[in-house]
Amino acid sequence: YLHLPTYAAGIIFHCGIFLSILLYFLSLFNLNIWYPEWLNLILAIALCASACCGFTLIIKRLQSKNLSSLSNIDDYLSNMFTTLFQCATIIFLLTGGMNDTWHAVYYIMTSILLLYMPLGKLKHVLYYFSARYHLGFFYGWRNVWPPKTEN
Repeated sequence: YLHLPTYAAGIIFHCGIFLSILLYFLSLFNLNIWYPEWLNLILAIALCASACCGFTLIIKRLQSKNLSSLSNIDDYLSNMFTTLFQCATIIFLLTGGMNDTWHAVYYIMTSILLLYMPLGKLKHVLYYFSARYHLGFFYGWRNVWPPKTEN
């Protein structure tokens, strides 16, 4: 939050990841037939912006001495897998899933991402919402969240 362009790029990148995952699950049930062609183009443009943010963030991580000293290989792999997943989703949207080669590339890229997810830092996707629910539910019921201030 101290560097707003990077913070905004991170938010856009994460929104694109969630959109790509949603579109993946819709593609499994062939639900993409319910929306018009122009919506594919809008979604692809939004994912292009998100993927550009992903590439920008990894370049910044490589160039910044502070960030590169804190980074490990998992940081780079996670960013690259999710950015490439977004790029594969863009191509899948633009081809309408009709090109068999790109269709296969899309599902292979998605499989790689999903197989890597529980092994690396991407596992936070798996427990994020349940952890947020537990935090609010558990601490809220104990009447300790948010912390009380003494006057």
